[in-house]
Amino acid sequence: GFSTKFLKNGSLLDLPKSIRFDNAIPMMFAGMKNMPLTKYLIEQVRQTPEQRLLALREYVPFTKLEDWELLEAGQRVQVIKKDKEKGGVLEFGTELVVSADGTVAALLGASPGASTAASVMLDIVSRCFKKRSQSDHWGKKLKQMVPSFGLALSKNEELLTETRQRTSAILGLGKQQKQ
Repeated sequence: GFSTKFLKNGSLLDLPKSIRFDNAIPMMFAGMKNMPLTKYLIEQVRQTPEQRLLALREYVPFTKLEDWELLEAGQRVQVIKKDKEKGGVLEFGTELVVSADGTVAALLGASPGASTAASVMLDIVSRCFKKRSQSDHWGKKLKQMVPSFGLALSKNEELLTETRQRTSAILGLGKQQKQ
């Protein structure tokens, strides 16, 4: 649900303490220009377990409330950037910010979860350890771990099929589970 914390174990004062003169206006504009999203997010937070179940039934039609447990998966912080024309805009992607010397990296945005973890880590390795990641030793190791590293799967159907099959086998996907 909604929280003013920036980290799961953060302070309820994280959001209020982050508001400064130079970011208050972009935050205000981003909120005003995204009222449908703001309304939607508030509605999502306020859903009852029964309302969540109805939404879940769109994907799992015969599910029951007692089959599910609501868990807090993590804490996401929405990125708001200054914009000369719009005042402030919400950023919906995930952005990796790396210091000039490559010693510090931070992941910001709407999707810093499992769906982006591998891609983000490879990006961190490439950007924070640029020379090493381009060396033969690291290159071979990265290719061993991720055979498609540095290749465009969208341009190589055979490699895409091989990668999907390998991933499915490792994760045990597509196998019939015994009931």
